[in-house]
Amino acid sequence: MDTAVVCSDESGQLVGGPFWKRSARGRTAYWVVMTADEQFSIVAANQVACDDLRAVFGSRGAAANCQCQRYKLRPKESFNALPVEERAHRLWEQTNCGDPDSAETSGLVAYLDDRAVGWCAVEPRPAFGGLVRNSRIPWLGRDEEKSDDSVWAVTCLFARAGFRRRGISRAMARAAVDFARDRGARAIEAYPLTHSNVIAEELHVGTCSTYAAAGFIEVARPTPRRAVMRIDF
Repeated sequence: MDTAVVCSDESGQLVGGPFWKRSARGRTAYWVVMTADEQFSIVAANQVACDDLRAVFGSRGAAANCQCQRYKLRPKESFNALPVEERAHRLWEQTNCGDPDSAETSGLVAYLDDRAVGWCAVEPRPAFGGLVRNSRIPWLGRDEEKSDDSVWAVTCLFARAGFRRRGISRAMARAAVDFARDRGARAIEAYPLTHSNVIAEELHVGTCSTYAAAGFIEVARPTPRRAVMRIDF
């Protein structure tokens, strides 16, 4: 399925097609994405009910197990030593789900009609402590200041089981660009896989084609299997 292209000006008026419309509904800012067959919206995670967040991550599989905490561990913490219930609790705290007045959140949630169907983790890069301390991928062969919070990162994006291969991940990647830029980012990065021969636990980082469709450009290839892709604003 072809994913919609960004085609709105600052006033929110559509200026081309196919259309990606940035709009507002009450207090909630969201991105409305129209594909050939359906329309869905992408919302800051603090704007969603925590039960909707729970539904996206599900009760089985890699997402339910991780709860997007692999890069959020505190110093000296072990992922396997942290109960999944604690991981889920921390995700709720990080997103501030159910608190539309919060000025902070850690990601975006995609909806198809009234069903939450996708997740994207996007924050200033230093907020991902595990990425800064333990991962070599963002740093190999690059002169980057690890504490620079003007550079944002997308570390996870996925569509809920039953809603995959419908353009949701590509739409969330593009919404993440707008989200970071609107919050003052100087740049945004992602660290995708370079091919599809992977295990399920690796899929959360996305693929090069997903980010390329959102305007990211490859700036480094730290390993044969991983790339660094980036947009400078």
